[in-house]
Amino acid sequence: MEAVGEVVTVGPGLTGRTVGDIVAYAGGAMGSYAEEQILPANKVVPVPSSIDPVIAASIMLKGMTAQFLLRRCFKVEPGHTVLIQAAAGGVGSLLCQWANALGATVIGTVSTKEKAAQAKDDGCHHVILYKEEDFVARVNEITSGNGVDVVYDSVGKDSLQGSLACLKLRGYMVSFGQSSGTPDPVPLSALAPKSLFLTRPSLMQYTVTRDELLETAGEVFTSIASGILKVRVNHTYPLSQAAQAHTDLESRKTSGSVVLIP
Repeated sequence: MEAVGEVVTVGPGLTGRTVGDIVAYAGGAMGSYAEEQILPANKVVPVPSSIDPVIAASIMLKGMTAQFLLRRCFKVEPGHTVLIQAAAGGVGSLLCQWANALGATVIGTVSTKEKAAQAKDDGCHHVILYKEEDFVARVNEITSGNGVDVVYDSVGKDSLQGSLACLKLRGYMVSFGQSSGTPDPVPLSALAPKSLFLTRPSLMQYTVTRDELLETAGEVFTSIASGILKVRVNHTYPLSQAAQAHTDLESRKTSGSVVLIP
């Protein structure tokens, strides 16, 4: 669902794109495991020459997700305290780096000491090993009982109730994934005691217009160029070895991003 490539042909009457341009896309229909792809021009964005195409390919979906979560879903500003579940994951890593750069106090949860070291490196001020300690109690301790302004939760079923408990009055619960399974339903009455906000956003609804798409991708590229975002492309495979890449991914042999090269 995401790729970077060189324009080899332009449709009749199309302006603004020329053969040889490097462009990228993320989301929409599947089909990027290919040497050539036909794409609607309004769904691709130009990749600046300062950005390595392999880096761009590795970050489009994750980076644009991080952008809309931090900049629009809940606008993180200096002084905010944020909790990022799965802080060493693909999106989590970028959220930590970007939220830190925006001036927030960043709390992250991880499963292992190795991931804790990465989260620290990515700008987490406080890292919680959730298998060894109760993350709700630790967040309460870190925030002196106040709670956090926003939780970014991609874990879902295993963490949602705890995430809600970590929020301060009028806090924002942003549930954007469900790696542990679909969360149990949350009754509206559960939000009432602290007047909480709960949203389940998707990138597709935040890049509806051409302007939204260009702004979202543009901020990602700018943040890479300025050094705000560090991208770890730890593995590349020839496209012909896509099956092996999936096998390695499923058996947890990979870390960081995996890029297939046609």
